[in-house]
Amino acid sequence: MTTTHHPRFQKSRQQTADQDRPARSAPAAVVAVRRIFAAETGNYFLLLGTTLFLVVLGLVMVLSSSSIESYLENNSDPFAAFLRQGLYALVGVPLMLVASRMPAAFWKRIAWPAIITSMAMQLLVFTPLGYGYGGNRNWISIGAFTAQPSELVKITLVLWIALMVSTRPEILRDWKRLAMTIAPVAVPAIGFVLIGNDLGTAVIMLAMVLGLLYFAGIRLRILATVVVLLGLVGTLFTSLSSSRSARINAWLSGCSSESDYALDCWQTMHGWWALASGGLFGVGLGNSKAKWSWLPEAANDFIFAIIGEELGLIGAVVVLLLFVVLAITFVRIIRANADPFARLAISGIMIWIVSQAMVNIAVVLGVLPVLGVPLPLISAGGSALIATLAAIGVALSFARKADDPEPTYARDTAAGFRPRAHRQPAGPMSPAERSRQAAAERARRKS
Repeated sequence: MTTTHHPRFQKSRQQTADQDRPARSAPAAVVAVRRIFAAETGNYFLLLGTTLFLVVLGLVMVLSSSSIESYLENNSDPFAAFLRQGLYALVGVPLMLVASRMPAAFWKRIAWPAIITSMAMQLLVFTPLGYGYGGNRNWISIGAFTAQPSELVKITLVLWIALMVSTRPEILRDWKRLAMTIAPVAVPAIGFVLIGNDLGTAVIMLAMVLGLLYFAGIRLRILATVVVLLGLVGTLFTSLSSSRSARINAWLSGCSSESDYALDCWQTMHGWWALASGGLFGVGLGNSKAKWSWLPEAANDFIFAIIGEELGLIGAVVVLLLFVVLAITFVRIIRANADPFARLAISGIMIWIVSQAMVNIAVVLGVLPVLGVPLPLISAGGSALIATLAAIGVALSFARKADDPEPTYARDTAAGFRPRAHRQPAGPMSPAERSRQAAAERARRKS
């Protein structure tokens, strides 16, 4: 016992402390980086990891699918489109991480200013700043800066509807009050996109609105009536455009005639041939033949066809499974949140990303007519990538904290999402019951 006070041992302890001091102070230099990725749930990392994997896969496929067209259009530079998409990713990923740090109160506070700003930007499409591409007038150009405002409208519309419904759940019982609350903003937001002839984006936005109202607890008969009316309006709107009618007629006919093949079926048929030539394992990354100016929009709307050709059925199935994982993760985050605003916002983001992915893949497979919808996180396009990453950042901000690893929630059709109260035993608990409850609480916290 007395030997521990010997100067030699004290010196040894002092040397050990001096050696340990730099190791203890070193993490302070990287604490800011650690805080960015600090989270309390596995859902956060699952969503973040899946998103980053899809972004990296998208960059690889954009490089492969756009190299030939970039070489022809950009003075023999095959990397032009890839470098541009990489720059968008370098902007979008940090934006996603910053958004993931914001509290729910921040998103509630900016919902109104954000929707007004985004709709004002959408109106700029119809000014001299706007321009069209592929028959759609849905972009603005300010110097070297170009953007698609409708992508920003998507995320702001989700936040705004989530705020309206979560703070006024009583409107779900009365369709008149619901229409007076939601329609004055949702209808112009979608209508401006339709006026620009971007039917694909309008369909996704409409799915977002209807899906949000369903998850909020709107009565099904009201929702069914709205769907029928929108179907009639959509049919009328489609008939007013000759090019859109031609594409739908070619899709209904199954692209059977030579005239359809040369005109409206060219893109669909070459997408099929690209998928078919891939087989099980694909022709190899970079070895696509369809990208040699045979398949229009190979790096954008039809990039899934290039994935099927170069990576085969296995690669196409992996992409599908990744979006399934995204959907499952969104559902897990929804179930782990008690805040109705958070649950509705995540539901809207999930509907946006998953439905857009399914529509894009269905178009490539010929299940739907060509709508001009990109594959989220994979297709080339800066506005779509940045907006999608920002939306996932919003979902990540709600995934940082969990209420209960195994929550039980009841879907109240009259007042939206409400957590079901945990059952409490009637009367005072015995010491044994209190002990069991304390043990269960400790086990829940450890898990």
